[in-house]
Amino acid sequence: ITVKGANRDPVTATQEQGDNPPSEEPWETTLKTTAVDIEAGQLRGHKVSLWDLLHSQYIPEENSRELLELYAAGELSLEQVRSVVSTIVSRTAAAAEGTEPAGHGDRPRAE
Repeated sequence: ITVKGANRDPVTATQEQGDNPPSEEPWETTLKTTAVDIEAGQLRGHKVSLWDLLHSQYIPEENSRELLELYAAGELSLEQVRSVVSTIVSRTAAAAEGTEPAGHGDRPRAE
């Protein structure tokens, strides 16, 4: 007895079923491939992508969402996102370690 399989390529069949992930936006790729040196908290001495930082415990969800929206809309440059993210991560880590200077507890907002 011979069992005859489908003549369709499994990858093609999967794509036709809609199981493939949506293609990534160019700005997402840029954030995922742009790494920054972080000298704070558990990240000290590591290069971490902006995308990972934006989705980390160091960045409040509201700030992350706001930065992503502004960057995707072209209202913030990559360098501005990098600067704001680095500042938020540094301040959040310093606050968690109890080393943040008094009077600097306000988190920066992307405006």
